Amino acid sequence: MFQVIFNRLSAAEMAALPKELQLDMLSEFHFLPEDLDVLEKDRGFGQVARDGRTLHRYRAKDYRIYFERHADGILIHRVLHKNTIRDFLFRSNLPLDDEDDEDGGIAGNKNFWKLIHEAEASGK
Repeated sequence: MFQVIFNRLSAAEMAALPKELQLDMLSEFHFLPEDLDVLEKDRGFGQVARDGRTLHRYRAKDYRIYFERHADGILIHRVLHKNTIRDFLFRSNLPLDDEDDEDGGIAGNKNFWKLIHEAEASGK
């Protein structure tokens, strides 16, 4: 059985959103874990890779969902508003020349990975 698993932080981030927005976002988030190898950027997907670890990014409405494959399906690490990430990139003096390539700038920044590690440390 395929599951979408939220860790504690991503669950809290989703819970802070209006229920209708949550449903709209998740209705767009439909694929199978085995599809991750062939996801297309024009469908809202991207990747963030560092130190041999890859997280996938999906654009849903005005939010970015960062996730990875899990034995039971998909593990969602963070749900962040797009402007938060954009502000993060701007404040970190990372390149913003190509709006469609935000993943490359994020992957190289330690602060982004700190967000991911904080989510993991908080438990599921």
